[in-house]
Amino acid sequence: MNSPALHRKRVAVIGGGPAGLMAAQTLSAAGHAVDVYDAMPSVGRKFLLAGKGGMNITHAEPYAQFITRYGRRATELRPMLDAFGPEQVRALVHGLGIETFVGSSGRVFPTEMKAAPLLRAWLHRLRESGVHFHQRYRWLGWADGRAVLRFATPQGEQAIQADAVVLALGGASWARLGSDGAWLPLLAEQGVPVAPLRPANCGFDVRWTEFFSAKYAGEPLTTVAVLYRDIEGRPQRKQGQFVVTAGGVEGSLIYAVSAALREQIERDGSALLELDLLPDLSPERVLAEVLHPRGSRSMASHLHGRLGVKGVKAGLLHECLSKEEYGDPQRLAQALKALPLRLNAPRPIDEAISSAGGVRFEALHGTMLQALPGVFVAGEMLDWEAPTGGYLLTACFASGRQAGQDALDWLASNQA
Repeated sequence: MNSPALHRKRVAVIGGGPAGLMAAQTLSAAGHAVDVYDAMPSVGRKFLLAGKGGMNITHAEPYAQFITRYGRRATELRPMLDAFGPEQVRALVHGLGIETFVGSSGRVFPTEMKAAPLLRAWLHRLRESGVHFHQRYRWLGWADGRAVLRFATPQGEQAIQADAVVLALGGASWARLGSDGAWLPLLAEQGVPVAPLRPANCGFDVRWTEFFSAKYAGEPLTTVAVLYRDIEGRPQRKQGQFVVTAGGVEGSLIYAVSAALREQIERDGSALLELDLLPDLSPERVLAEVLHPRGSRSMASHLHGRLGVKGVKAGLLHECLSKEEYGDPQRLAQALKALPLRLNAPRPIDEAISSAGGVRFEALHGTMLQALPGVFVAGEMLDWEAPTGGYLLTACFASGRQAGQDALDWLASNQA
C-alpha cells in the first residue's frame, strides 16, 4: 500500500493576497507542501489598505442579484461563486474567530471593521497548517523549458521547482502594494491570451474651469443620481454620492458605473453622464418650484430657498449651463433633473481601486492555463471586474479556492 507521503507534492503559490491565500489554504488542507511567494516585505498589503476605511468582505443581497454584479463575466465566475459565495466567505471569517455583521446597505463587515485582525488570524492558521511564506521574492518567469521558476530576492536570483503553480499576482492598481501587472508580458510571451489591463472602480477627468476647480475640489455631492447607459447600451439610473476633485469626479457612485463609462470613452472618446441633483423630487415638482414667483430675489437665492440647491450643486449649474440656459426656467428645471456632464478619460490605473483585463477565460481549462499545464490562475489576474461592495473580494476568495481545487485534481491525475 502506498504511503500518503509518496503523493505529497510541492506547490508554489505566487502572490499573497486573498486569492493566493485561499489557494494555499485549499492545497495545504489536502496535505501538500505549499510555499507562498510575494514580492513585498509582507503579504496582504492591498487587502489591509482596502480595509482601512472598513473591511467590506462580501454582500448580503439575494444571490440572484449578487451574481449579476459581475456583468459580462458572470457566466464564467458563477461556478466558482456557487461553490464559494457570500455565505462561505462569512463562514471562513467566522472560522477564524472574527464575527461579522450586515450593514444597512447590505454590505458585510467584520465586527471590528478592520482587516488586520482577520489577516493575522488567517496567516497564523496557514502557518500552523504548514504553509511557508517567502517575502521579497519577485517572480521573473520561467527557465529551463518552464521546469524552473525564477525569482529575484535580496540574496540574488533564486531558482525554484514545483509540481504545480498557482499565480495570484493581482491586477495593476496600487502598484506600490505589489500588484503592478508586471506578470502580463511574462504570460503573453508564453502564448497565453491576455487582455490589456485597464482601470476599474476609478474616477474620471472632467475639464472644469479653474474657478470651479479651485472653489469646489473636495466637495461631496450627496443624495444625487446618475443617468447613464450600461455596457449593453441600456439606459440606467443609480443613486448615491460622489466627490468633485480638482480635475474630475470620483467616489462610490462613480465607481459603481465606471465600467460602462470607461467603455464609452474607449469607443467614442468621451462619455456623457447626466446628474439628477434632486432625485427625491419629481420633474413636475422641480419645474413648479423654479417657476414659482421669486420677486426681487436672484435665481440662486430662489433655488436655495425653494429647492435647497446651494454649494457645489449650485456651482455645477453655472459650470455646465450657458448663461442663456440658466436664465430659461424650463431648461434650468430640466438641468436640475438631468444635468449633462462630459467625462474625458478615466484616471490612471494606478489610482484605481481595481483593474479590468488580464488572462482571458478562453485561455483556461477551469483555472489552468491551456498553454501551461500545471499552472493555475486566480483573482484579479483573470479578465473580470466588479463594483466595490464586497464583490471584488468574494470573487478573489472564490477563484483562489477554485484554483487550489483544480490544482489538487490535476496533481491527483498526474501522480507518478
